[in-house]
Amino acid sequence: MDERTIIRPDLRKSIGLLLKWAAPCLLMSMALCAGCGEPQAGGSGDSPPRDTEPLVQTQPRTAQVVEPAPAVPAVPAAPASGFGPAAITVLPLTELSQPTDDRGQQLNVYVSLADAYGSQMKAPGVFRIELYDYVQRSAEPKGQRIAIWPDMDLTSPAENQKYWRDFLRAYEFVVPVQIAPEKMYVLEVTCLIPAGRRLSAEWLLRPGN
Repeated sequence: MDERTIIRPDLRKSIGLLLKWAAPCLLMSMALCAGCGEPQAGGSGDSPPRDTEPLVQTQPRTAQVVEPAPAVPAVPAAPASGFGPAAITVLPLTELSQPTDDRGQQLNVYVSLADAYGSQMKAPGVFRIELYDYVQRSAEPKGQRIAIWPDMDLTSPAENQKYWRDFLRAYEFVVPVQIAPEKMYVLEVTCLIPAGRRLSAEWLLRPGN
């Protein structure tokens, strides 16, 4: 007999023990595998379906039409400020002229209008010239009024240009007067702006002016 076919007694014994313990384990494994295929309670097999809450049916939503807001009327831009008459000044050229052969005594009044930035300008308006006695050492030097002349309406372009002296950037008014040349007087010039404003200035008329 070939030496490779001889099985030792101890090896034969070991194989027998292995088969003795392996057979029960194999049978148990087969039983467990067979049980896995059976449907379990509460599983997803043939068990009756669970009661589920009915779905709440919602009403179909309709698209809401949003009406456009009414158009806001455009607000007209405010007119530029600062370019209208803001101040009036009686210029130092103002003087009392003595009578001559061809004319009597007269008062030459030079008036300047200026905007808010101090620029001299011409503008429509109604000018009024008044003459008052001068009260010395008084908080209010303007005393009794001794003369007032008719208002001069310079709202029309032609009449405005008639009194305008472009080289002076001022208006010239010549009014007749009869006063004592050696006394002092307070001259007041008022300009009534068409917008409703009133500008006023005073000038101390001294002897020799």
